[in-house]
Amino acid sequence: MKHPNTDQIETIKAEIAAQLGHDPKNPPVHVDDKQAAQVLGAKTSTLSVWRSTGRYNLPFLKVGRLVRYRVSDLAIFLARRTADHTGQPL
Repeated sequence: MKHPNTDQIETIKAEIAAQLGHDPKNPPVHVDDKQAAQVLGAKTSTLSVWRSTGRYNLPFLKVGRLVRYRVSDLAIFLARRTADHTGQPL
């Protein structure tokens, strides 16, 4: 699995902030499941399935019925899935 560096994470965090209409220099710490789904190009129901099945290692916070994702976790998730080819992994 690809291990992203700090610069990659910070760049992706800024991109996430801009995509959600926040200041890229000051990204939010947490986003709700709707915003996380928007960032990932998925549906909230898809994220719900991922949470319940553990299909992807995407950490989330849950307080009662509220679900939140750390922007840094979303950035790491995206960075690890950034590919330069579709062939077999090395």
